[in-house]
Amino acid sequence: MTSSPSTPSLQNEKASETRLEEANEYDFGGESQLPRPPILSEEEERKLWRKIDFRLMPILCVMYLMSFMDRGNIGNAKLQGLETQLNLTGNRYNIVLTMYFIPYCIFECPANLVLKRFRPSLWLPGITVVWGVIMTLMGLVKTYPQLVGVRVCLGVAEAGLFPGVAYYLSLWYPRNALQSRIGLFFGAATIAGAFSGLFAFAISFMSGTQGLLGWSWIFIIEGILTVAVGLVAFLVLVDFPVTAKFLTPEERAFVVWKKKFDNSSVGEEEKFMVKHLYQALTDWQIWIHILIYMSLVGPLYGITLFLPTIISDFGEFSTAISQLLTVPPYIFATIVLGVFAYYSDKLMMRFPFILAAQIMCLIGFSINIADVSSGAKYFGTFLIVAGSYSGFPGIVAWLGNNLCGQYKRGVGMALHIGIGNFSGAIASNIFRTQDKPRFILGHGIELMFVGIGLIFLPITVFVYTRINMKRAQFMDRVAQGLEKKPSPKELRELGDRAPDFKYIL
Repeated sequence: MTSSPSTPSLQNEKASETRLEEANEYDFGGESQLPRPPILSEEEERKLWRKIDFRLMPILCVMYLMSFMDRGNIGNAKLQGLETQLNLTGNRYNIVLTMYFIPYCIFECPANLVLKRFRPSLWLPGITVVWGVIMTLMGLVKTYPQLVGVRVCLGVAEAGLFPGVAYYLSLWYPRNALQSRIGLFFGAATIAGAFSGLFAFAISFMSGTQGLLGWSWIFIIEGILTVAVGLVAFLVLVDFPVTAKFLTPEERAFVVWKKKFDNSSVGEEEKFMVKHLYQALTDWQIWIHILIYMSLVGPLYGITLFLPTIISDFGEFSTAISQLLTVPPYIFATIVLGVFAYYSDKLMMRFPFILAAQIMCLIGFSINIADVSSGAKYFGTFLIVAGSYSGFPGIVAWLGNNLCGQYKRGVGMALHIGIGNFSGAIASNIFRTQDKPRFILGHGIELMFVGIGLIFLPITVFVYTRINMKRAQFMDRVAQGLEKKPSPKELRELGDRAPDFKYIL
């Protein structure tokens, strides 16, 4: 007798009913006013996530698009007279870049701690408006010290966006859907790279308007656009699933249940305690993930800030054409990023795609450090941009997947991104004027970053695999009555160290 085609779906539905019954035994804390979570079919669940996507993702993507344009457009402005008018001789341009990253890294962790208290719907749009105003004022600076001061302010203002949104998305989406959303969100950064080149090319024709050179108009116009995006975000962005008015009470209950019981059979702690800071600071996986993060973030910022300069130093193109030639590598990177994010969530695997991204960077930088033709080097930039940008969402989602407990996850992801972004400060200083046109020092240090990642990525996978095996063995002994399973309260307190928590590879 053959089994019915509907058998798997019936089994899934029964499993969902069992999980819902188990979940309803536990206290939902602040969500107690919600009804019991409904049982949804796969198609109904997909419709619910699409509904959430349409509300959250467009505005978040546009906000990050403006963020990445505003921090990276200085590379385009450099070719439009910034370096000459402000007398950025020697290493002054590199110092300007570095002074953005120092406050940006320092303020990321505090920003995540206050995100829930100040509410995402106010905090994220608020900082967007603030850095938009700062970017507009950057177009009016007259001296090198003024430019440094405004870049410091920009770093402070932008610090809360990426770690805040990464943490915010982890509160909405389950583990098997997180990277595709972070990938979509971060895809705005690759689009920003392409758009910046086109935008700079168009604005170059405004040079001289109102007595301002093209670089001033790049900052002013993009700053005004950022302020407009922030004001729209005040109207569109919502806070948390439990208070989302665009969802029905039943939909809110399902999202809360799905996320709360995604990492563990008994949910995760939500009340802030000092121990969450201690747990994050002493968790081995955060520190090893920082090294993997740096292996792609260093190359990412290096290529973002210096791609226009690298292409212009091929010596074969005008400034305007050099701006346009920055566009194709970012278009290619956007496609690769989307493919990686989709299949990473589909397979629930992170490390193979991060490894592929690191290998792309390895090949790309190896080509550019070699004495080869401009065409070959330009091909190498495609691999560098695609590798650094497509691997980045996977690194962020991987750690977010493997940290349990809302505040521990918030602190851990902020430490991860904040400390890891110091590689951006390093990358700001390695492509020096005296190293033109091959930039051997810059490409060599980027290869060092990639090498660090290629060492620590397999170590991380090995440790995760061993821990998962030991936990599976423990749960088998529990099922046989040989071990006692911790109580629901103890499991919630253990978080990602609970025996029923499985690390994603």
